[in-house]
Amino acid sequence: MAEASTPSEGHADALPRVDFATFVLSLSHSVLVHMGDAPNPETGNVDKSLPLARQTIDLIAMLEDKTKGNLTGDEERLIGQILYDLRMRYVELSKAGG
Repeated sequence: MAEASTPSEGHADALPRVDFATFVLSLSHSVLVHMGDAPNPETGNVDKSLPLARQTIDLIAMLEDKTKGNLTGDEERLIGQILYDLRMRYVELSKAGG
């Protein structure tokens, strides 16, 4: 039987280490893209979709709730600060008419 090779072995070094912080920051960046504060990494276009931004903020909040008691202090502070910042920005955009 042939030995299975690891996919994208040459590109593995280019990717960041996957951990809780990286995952939460990735979700946070998705919210920024949906709020029009960052360009879409695939197209380079700046698009805005507040409903998608809200859904992803709610997803991060659910993740915070479901991981309570299982995070390090740094991870708790990170997710709490990200949620606060994203919610404040969301409210700003909502009041400005989205």
